[in-house]
Amino acid sequence: MKLYDGDRAPNPRRVRVFLAEKGIAVPLVSVDMGALEHKSQTVSSRNPLQRLPVLELDDGTIITESVAICRYFEELHPEPALFGRDALGKAQVEMWQRRMEFNLLSSVAQAFRHIHPAMKELEIPQIPEWGEANKPKAVAFLKILDDELACREFVAGDSYSIADIAGLIAVDFMNPARIKVPDKYTNVLRWHQAVSSRPSAAA
Repeated sequence: MKLYDGDRAPNPRRVRVFLAEKGIAVPLVSVDMGALEHKSQTVSSRNPLQRLPVLELDDGTIITESVAICRYFEELHPEPALFGRDALGKAQVEMWQRRMEFNLLSSVAQAFRHIHPAMKELEIPQIPEWGEANKPKAVAFLKILDDELACREFVAGDSYSIADIAGLIAVDFMNPARIKVPDKYTNVLRWHQAVSSRPSAAA
């Protein structure tokens, strides 16, 4: 088994943080996305979308998409439960994972991809106006998240979950995307400090 990893990119990091929370060690194959190695035959033959991460199992089976990879490991190693426990808990985690992914991480990613100079060769065409348009979308969602976090410790309830991982990665990614968490969102800042302090955040 090996995991083709994209280092600083958000989706590969989501899987690394998830694995660290589980205490699972998987051999990593480093792929330099800055050097366009994700477009190489090595990656393309395993994922024609040329995206990372890519999990290759011992029998050659390929799993792509970060959440799908995490679900695979959740089934093999159910503790600690990062997708929720009972029916309600799993639904709440799924709801918030998708909210964090589509309303925060996606907006931050669009801002980064269409504004940052380092993405000029990767995002073609790069449309700065679209990048700028996504900045207020991310900040607007943070207001909703701040209100929710006023009454609980973690994004989807009382336990750390994959929804927190998505949020951690998104907020960290705001820095290179040149978006700031408003100081008035004290609950988001408190939560981000807490999840950033977990050993897994360094993965």
